[in-house]
Amino acid sequence: MFAVMKTGGKQYKVQAGDMLRVEKLAATAGETVQFNEILMVGSTVGAPTIDGAGVQAEVIDQIKGDKVINFVKRRRKHSSKRTKGHRQQLTLVKITEILEKGADKSGVKAAIGAGSVSGAAIAAAAPAKKAKKAAPKKEEKAAKPAKAAKAAAGADDLKELSGVGPALEKKLHAAGVTTFAQIAGWGADDIAEMDEKLSFKGRIEREGWVDQAKKLAK
Repeated sequence: MFAVMKTGGKQYKVQAGDMLRVEKLAATAGETVQFNEILMVGSTVGAPTIDGAGVQAEVIDQIKGDKVINFVKRRRKHSSKRTKGHRQQLTLVKITEILEKGADKSGVKAAIGAGSVSGAAIAAAAPAKKAKKAAPKKEEKAAKPAKAAKAAAGADDLKELSGVGPALEKKLHAAGVTTFAQIAGWGADDIAEMDEKLSFKGRIEREGWVDQAKKLAK
């Protein structure tokens, strides 16, 4: 009995005992796989495939096809040429059995192309990965308003200081400075530390923040 099966975009006419080289399958040597796209078994023709039919095969080895040389030459003012070799990855299988029916209940691993497996796995895993990543982001977004509310509670409007806008106020908050009283208590060492830490470049002394803060803190 013979069958016509399809795998890797190609059709093959096979019978038990045939050795076949097909597009690389996701299987290892010694495994038994089953081709389920069967177009014809004996005199039975599928429309386009035959339900329940299958072709089982033993994987002999993962091999490479003959080298194909691709030579390209461009005849132009600045001519160029390129030679490139390629060896197609293939799987060598031995056809062991042709099933007219019952293949869907055989329990034998389906013969799937190596490329199809990775693509299907990625597509199946993508929604789960997105969901996992989305959860921490939502938590972070929820945490940010909470932090802002906490900082705002009991904080002074530091923008009242000369030269302090929303951006500088945010920097000061990030450094733990939220009140005029804190700035009013700064000494020379504190000013130098904050200047270096927040890259104020002498702004604190130049604008007289400490004196301003002492007045505003009253």
